[in-house]
Amino acid sequence: MNNLQIFKNKDFGEIRTIEENGNIMFCGSDVAKALGYTDTAQAIRKNCKEDGLSTRQVIDSLGRTQQAKFISEGNVYRLITHSRLPAAEKFERWVFDEILPTIHKTGGYVGNDEMFINTYLPFADEQTKLLFKTTLETMKSLNRKIEQDKPKVLFAESVTTSKTSILIGDLAKLIKQNGYEIGQQRLFKWLRENGYLIKRKGADYNSPTQKSMDLGLFEVKETAITHADGHVTINKTPKVTGKGQIYFINRFLVKDKSV
Repeated sequence: MNNLQIFKNKDFGEIRTIEENGNIMFCGSDVAKALGYTDTAQAIRKNCKEDGLSTRQVIDSLGRTQQAKFISEGNVYRLITHSRLPAAEKFERWVFDEILPTIHKTGGYVGNDEMFINTYLPFADEQTKLLFKTTLETMKSLNRKIEQDKPKVLFAESVTTSKTSILIGDLAKLIKQNGYEIGQQRLFKWLRENGYLIKRKGADYNSPTQKSMDLGLFEVKETAITHADGHVTINKTPKVTGKGQIYFINRFLVKDKSV
């Protein structure tokens, strides 16, 4: 497999990836292992969607040809959501905020300047290597600035303020205005499947999960309703905060086109 790329992290080990029809696919067993699943095959069967799975041949550390399942970005996120590993959120940041943006920009992952220079400029003199290293550092600095500004730029195209919380149906409209085709019901389903809303049937169905509340993506508006017989009930409506609006719009447009 000539488009196989291996990414290394001191906390999570190695993650193998391939590019397939313009989409980045991750080795499912590598991801599941990094997220603390003891039975990686069962984790993939239980949490990953079939339309985001692909079986490919890889060469193991002993030089043997093996069959491995590769999973889509959406399935990676599903494994993250259901992981009990305390560092799962840190793994999510590594994958979605570092690996994927770098692959999309450069077609490859550069995690170490010295390794990159020694690999691609093995015969360059020290002055050339120093100049190239300085250029890499400048590019990284500029890219960090672009990434920091990107959420503001994307979101500004739809809304001028992020202080007002909105209904999930209105969020679907904003995402659609930014170029991703989605409706209210499909968005509700996606939010449940990806761990942002409670999917268990009952009084809390479609309420924000604890993870969503901790991240500040939702708030719950409570409305008291007085019925004809005098008893009062509380109606709870989940609303997407300004932070949540930016988060989800960029989640669809930048990070997870395979939703």
